[in-house]
Amino acid sequence: RILTLGGIPLHTFGDYESAAKIKSVKNVSDGILSVQAILEALKILIGRQSELLNLSAEAGDEGTSALMSDYFREQERLVWKYSSYISK
Repeated sequence: RILTLGGIPLHTFGDYESAAKIKSVKNVSDGILSVQAILEALKILIGRQSELLNLSAEAGDEGTSALMSDYFREQERLVWKYSSYISK
């Protein structure tokens, strides 16, 4: 999508790692802790996608808005499923 809009995406793992708001979690073997880490990551991701959705709407970028809406809907469903799992 970045290329389609005339931008230049990041190219290296290091660039992505530096720009990431979600940090990796290491040495987690407990299922509940793993799911909690996923939920924290999804919370950050959904927040960022919400910002992007608003920006794309303001810019009249229907393609990005549609893409973000689809991602947003799926990830909200994942949050519901994972939350249900850990609440048992």
